Amino acid sequence: MNVNEQYHLFSEPLSYYNEMIEDIEKAKDYICIETFRIGKDEIGDRFRRALTRKANEGVKVKLLIDYWGSGPVDNEYFSDLIKGGGQVRFFEKIKFNSDIFTRGHRRNHRKLLLIDDKVSYIGSSNLTGYNMNWRESVLRMQSSITCTFAKLFEEDFESYNKYIFNNPSNSKQVNHDSFEIIRDVPSITRKQINNKFIGLIKEAKSMINIETPYFLPGFFLRKALMDAAQRGVEVNVILPRHSDVTLIDILRNKYFGILYKSGVNILFYEMNNLHAKLMLVDKKIFAIGSSNFDYRSFRYMYEIMLIGDNESIARQISAHVNTTILDSKPFRYQNWKERPLINKIFEWMLLPFRHLL
Repeated sequence: MNVNEQYHLFSEPLSYYNEMIEDIEKAKDYICIETFRIGKDEIGDRFRRALTRKANEGVKVKLLIDYWGSGPVDNEYFSDLIKGGGQVRFFEKIKFNSDIFTRGHRRNHRKLLLIDDKVSYIGSSNLTGYNMNWRESVLRMQSSITCTFAKLFEEDFESYNKYIFNNPSNSKQVNHDSFEIIRDVPSITRKQINNKFIGLIKEAKSMINIETPYFLPGFFLRKALMDAAQRGVEVNVILPRHSDVTLIDILRNKYFGILYKSGVNILFYEMNNLHAKLMLVDKKIFAIGSSNFDYRSFRYMYEIMLIGDNESIARQISAHVNTTILDSKPFRYQNWKERPLINKIFEWMLLPFRHLL
């Protein structure tokens, strides 16, 4: 690791929001943000004001927000930023036609904040007050990797509303020193992040830790987890007791029995919502970014994950996971077996829609 490189993992939203604003205030050249959602609330207003100040100072400001996730914010909300020279683009507006359930369902879920080829953030969090009490995973990197992220951001920013956006070239794996940057575009066959997760799980020797808010793994990912547990690897899957998407909480129950009987440890985070998205293998190899462990992320979303074995990052992720586990309780198989019949009926009813949840 270069002596000038620094890495810091944040779990609490207020901490990284404050750090992000401080970094934005120091920007001299450019600020690029790619996100699923910016809230029309206190947090969104803080970022809007900071970005507007920097645009008025001559800093290049580019903001790419998913149209669906943007909710109440629009060009009018950013009018002062745009007047100051900032550029705001919304990824793929929903077209209410025969394509709404295919094209319109594919959303840009990537989350990046890049500043001056010096500082980058990647992780699980949107820029909104909605998640202030959630447990997240956001990695701040003071590193030359920001230059690489900036090039990838420009690809997305320039093709934000074109049908070529899901061209396979937009999902090429990119290497930077010892890091891999993996991007997914909507595809039933490619699913690069899913396949990378399976590969890492198959190579695990002693331990796998996964944190995800939404857990609907496909057959091959489930099999990889069960095979790892059966060969003696400690497999921990940590989920929120109750996420912000109730339908997923109902459907995920269907998978718990077979996973538990195969030796996979399922734990439920009890302290509000767990929204972190990460995996740590053998306490050395990590994956952190925007992707959930579910069909929708792997098949339909534009996602980005950072993979690596940097010792400092792995150590911080390990500490983060240990704290999460302390605030979690284990899955109870007997309780699961005795769950109400109506729950089982809903699980079967939702199963055909698992790719869309």
